[in-house]
Amino acid sequence: MDSILSQLSTTLPQAKSLNELARPILQMLGEATGLESTFLTSIDLEKGVQQTRYSRNVGDLNIPEGMSVPWSDTLCKRALDDGVMYTDDVPGRWGDSDAARALGIKTYLSSPIRNEQGELLGTLCACSAARRPLHPETEGLLHLFSNLVGMFVQREQLVQQLQTANERLTSYALTDALTGLPNRRALYDELERLMSRGRRGNSSVIVGMLDLDGFKAINDTYGHQAGDLFLQEIARRLMGGIRSSDLVGRMGGDEFLFVGPGPKLDDSDDGDGMAVGDAAPVARTVLTVQSRLIESTTGRYRVLSHDIDYGGASAGVVAIDPRELSAEAAVRLADRRMYEIKRGRKEGVAEIR
Repeated sequence: MDSILSQLSTTLPQAKSLNELARPILQMLGEATGLESTFLTSIDLEKGVQQTRYSRNVGDLNIPEGMSVPWSDTLCKRALDDGVMYTDDVPGRWGDSDAARALGIKTYLSSPIRNEQGELLGTLCACSAARRPLHPETEGLLHLFSNLVGMFVQREQLVQQLQTANERLTSYALTDALTGLPNRRALYDELERLMSRGRRGNSSVIVGMLDLDGFKAINDTYGHQAGDLFLQEIARRLMGGIRSSDLVGRMGGDEFLFVGPGPKLDDSDDGDGMAVGDAAPVARTVLTVQSRLIESTTGRYRVLSHDIDYGGASAGVVAIDPRELSAEAAVRLADRRMYEIKRGRKEGVAEIR
């Protein structure tokens, strides 16, 4: 036992993760008990599943890592329910366990792993296909090991919770709360990335600004709740009308921005920041994107039991040379183009019925 504690005093300060602690502890537990398999499990009580996270096997009995079994059929649950930590007669005591019978377990030892609130997190276990006696000092050692593992499990969960919270905060910071689309910040981040890639690959970048003509009339006629629902449906349709390499998001109000990669450029320079590669592919790409954006927003919308026949947004799309313009200048160029389109449209964009 003294040698085990000596090993633990060396292992514990060096362990920086659950993995670095669990494997030496399973080794020490095996040495202390003489049992073939030692393993650490996690328990999901909501799903009713126990999974073996780490295991050590030295005999014929094999408890594989990653093995999942129904919690209700485990020896761990039976031991907890009966208040029993050890038995060398598993078939006689818990012969109804299919998992134990399939593995041929005769000797079983376990201790629950709990958090500070007493919630069950998992178990630290040892078992054998042969009948083995329990050393008097083993119980205290097992409790010590399970408490140490519990501390590391809680720390691991805390780190995971912090990571999840950070990811959620990042998502919130880059997402428009109403539509779920990327927000202004996310759009500019993506535009900067596309422009950097365009400069490296000598390619243009497509930028499109959309304005929802007639949106104020929808708000005034049906109220802001209807307006919000209309914006959400616009967002859904826009997402369904773009390529996987493109991004569309909400700038604010009823304005949306599209960014995506464009055709290759040549080395000529027209001085205004517009893409000047092969004119035909550039023009086709701009026209295709502009048509797709307008068509995506055109159609009938069902909002709060009302039908709105919407003529589509005004969309101004440009292909820019990322070597000549900043992201802000590119968006301003697309915005000017959008207002040119808006002025030139002869038909009303919304007919409210």
